[in-house]
Amino acid sequence: MATTTRKLAAKPAATEATKSLKTAAPRKSAVSRTAQSTQPIAKPQSEALVKPKTKKTIKVKKPKLVRDRFTIPKTEYAVLDELKQRADKLAHPVKKSELLRAGVKALAAMPDGAFLSALNVVPSIKPGRPKDNRAK
Repeated sequence: MATTTRKLAAKPAATEATKSLKTAAPRKSAVSRTAQSTQPIAKPQSEALVKPKTKKTIKVKKPKLVRDRFTIPKTEYAVLDELKQRADKLAHPVKKSELLRAGVKALAAMPDGAFLSALNVVPSIKPGRPKDNRAK
């Protein structure tokens, strides 16, 4: 039981010591204010450890993708497969969408005369889904 009384007695003494320090601190700072005003103010160590601000990196926005469906004749679809195999032989495998995008870029780079002749070679087809020939 003697140990519990000692612990209880120690706590009030500690709080009294902290109270006396709190009251003593303003008196010291009031006296030294005039001396501190002539000296430059030093940054606290916690602020000195903070990393300096770096320039913000500009995030490049990804282009929005558009998902679209279209109708294509089987013969032209087979040409896409042949072009994919050709790219594989050249050690550059591609997807169908990459082939189509490359074709669009090639058409965009053509002069007007070549572009018109390429469009005239391609027959127009009826848009929409093909009709199902199965008997229901």
